[in-house]
Amino acid sequence: MAPSAAQRIVIENCAIATVDAGDTEYASGHLVLADNRIESVGAGQAPRGLENVVRRIDASGHLATPGLVNTHHHFYQWITRGLATDHNLFNWLVALYPTWARIDEQMTHVAAQGSLAMMARGGVTTAMDHHYVYPHGSGDLSGSIIRAAAEMGVRFTLARGSMDRSEKDGGLPPDFAVETLEGALAATEETVKQHHDASFDAMTQVAVAPCSPFSVSTELLREGAQLARRLGVRLHTHGSETVEEEKFCHELFGMGPTDYFESTGWLGEDVWMAHCVHMNDSDIAAFARTKTGVAHCPSSNARLAAGIARVPDMLRAGVPVGLGVDGTASNESGELHTELRNALLINRLGAHREAALNARQALRLGTFGGAQVLGRAEQIGSLEAGKLADVVLWKMDTLAHASIADPVTALVFGAAAPVTASFVNGRQIVDNDRLVTVDEDAIARSTREEAQRLARIAAQA
Repeated sequence: MAPSAAQRIVIENCAIATVDAGDTEYASGHLVLADNRIESVGAGQAPRGLENVVRRIDASGHLATPGLVNTHHHFYQWITRGLATDHNLFNWLVALYPTWARIDEQMTHVAAQGSLAMMARGGVTTAMDHHYVYPHGSGDLSGSIIRAAAEMGVRFTLARGSMDRSEKDGGLPPDFAVETLEGALAATEETVKQHHDASFDAMTQVAVAPCSPFSVSTELLREGAQLARRLGVRLHTHGSETVEEEKFCHELFGMGPTDYFESTGWLGEDVWMAHCVHMNDSDIAAFARTKTGVAHCPSSNARLAAGIARVPDMLRAGVPVGLGVDGTASNESGELHTELRNALLINRLGAHREAALNARQALRLGTFGGAQVLGRAEQIGSLEAGKLADVVLWKMDTLAHASIADPVTALVFGAAAPVTASFVNGRQIVDNDRLVTVDEDAIARSTREEAQRLARIAAQA
């Protein structure tokens, strides 16, 4: 219970989808935010006689949900959108690595602003970035990304990535865009020590995140896992994204990706992997047994023709699954709320057809599922008393949604809903579909300028 001196925001008269363990919903209910916590949520009007109410919001015509949680992204790709649009993953990487290898601190900061702004104005309250490109002499890239999230006011996890397998070693990245094994581990440890906050209401956390089986050595994977567990942080990487990756792992390691990950210490409840498209029954059972999480990225998987992940089978087996935008060079919209719809629709093209996912399962993937995957299910992901005040109000009474009786169905099946208000840690960051913490128009200009500068540098090289 918050102290009586807490400043309170009262939200009333809205439909509420709590996404708690029982999927409790209220056709017309209230939320009370006390400082950075949810003090109460329930049916009807808020309790009378509350002290220090600094604001009352009549949210008639709205649906309140937990803030969306993004579990996989590459912010720097905001300034390389719209390129290699007809490529599969490996060809796309070959086409874009020479450009990505020339990013610098200014580009990375501006690209992070663009990526975060697009997600935040669409209901994301917790974001993550898997940044793994650290060209020699490029500056403080990790710090620039963390600074952008702090300026935006978004809760954030930096997955400090790394690569040490370059072209000369049979990998894809240029030689000057990778780190040494020792350098990657040392820089990752320093990033954790400087920026990771383990507290309940942390706004910034750091994970250890070597990029992928085909861009890092076995030693970096194994020692990265040991480092993460010594420091008490989570682990993240790409896994089982394409059939080409599966073939690569069998040729190089004599086993499939899941078995390879297990052999290097990369299965466990402190691990989550992006994509996991090509998983057989044994792979899914191993993830379920170890509680290894999955970041499902339906739009990116479709954009790169990677395939349809077996999300319904994962969920039935007990695998934690959240949603990810993925980098905006493979999902140019950069929005997570559209992934609710895309996850539902794309999975219905798979073996389970119309029984694959429903609207409430899709919403859970984008909220509580994401919180599970990031290791923060006790703090965020559902609207419950005592949890952090990360709340979104979706406007559901406009032309786009007003004739759909069920607001959760309207949110997931319908057009992207406007965000009237988004709160992170009790602080409002979106007001009537506009960011209030940063200048969207200035970010648009700077992202265009940095995209053009990067293109010029890459062309000259």
